[in-house]
Amino acid sequence: MTDYRFERECRTAYSEAYLIVDGEEPVGRVDLHFTPSVVYATLCVGESMTQEEIRGLIDQIDDELVMSADVNRDDFIVSVYQGRDAGVFSDEDFGEVEGESLD
Repeated sequence: MTDYRFERECRTAYSEAYLIVDGEEPVGRVDLHFTPSVVYATLCVGESMTQEEIRGLIDQIDDELVMSADVNRDDFIVSVYQGRDAGVFSDEDFGEVEGESLD
């Protein structure tokens, strides 16, 4: 089983987002959302990850991130998306340069 590392990208009062790293390579991202009784996760991983690896990763997320958050939970629900990384975009990517349009 791979031992992933989680690098927190952001945190709010009721959610957290982590980059998932294997060695030095990013392999996915998980967003956690805490409600009074359920923790929801959106897990995005690469196309090459097997179902067994995904299950192991979910177990590690539960152990290291959810259980350590010290919240009461009745369930942990994970939506998994598998595909390729298309990039990270911000306002700077969509801003207009003076005199130019986005077309």
